[in-house]
Amino acid sequence: MKRLNSKSGCSVEVTLSVMGGTWKPIILFKLMTQKKLRFMELSREIPNVTQRMLTLQLRELEIDGIVQRTVHAEVPPRVDYELTELGMSLKPVLLAMRTWGMKYAELQEQGEAALAVCD
Repeated sequence: MKRLNSKSGCSVEVTLSVMGGTWKPIILFKLMTQKKLRFMELSREIPNVTQRMLTLQLRELEIDGIVQRTVHAEVPPRVDYELTELGMSLKPVLLAMRTWGMKYAELQEQGEAALAVCD
């Protein structure tokens, strides 16, 4: 696990240091809903992420104990990614983020529609 270096002493900061950013919540959500995924499956599921960024984010999540990487002794080698028990404990957080995002997007659309009526 990487060392926690909270500048503010706030537990929200700790949470964001582990799962924050553009790609980590999306990676976590995909693994939460699909259990195990191979690297290229994850890459196809998140088409806008570069392979380099996906690799870096998966490594960080693995170091933090959120994602487990399993290498199978096959030719060609097969690598699976899945959430650990600690990673699965983020499920309520991810679901709450999805719900909030859907409500926020809905409010934004309503606001744009209201502005369009006023024009």
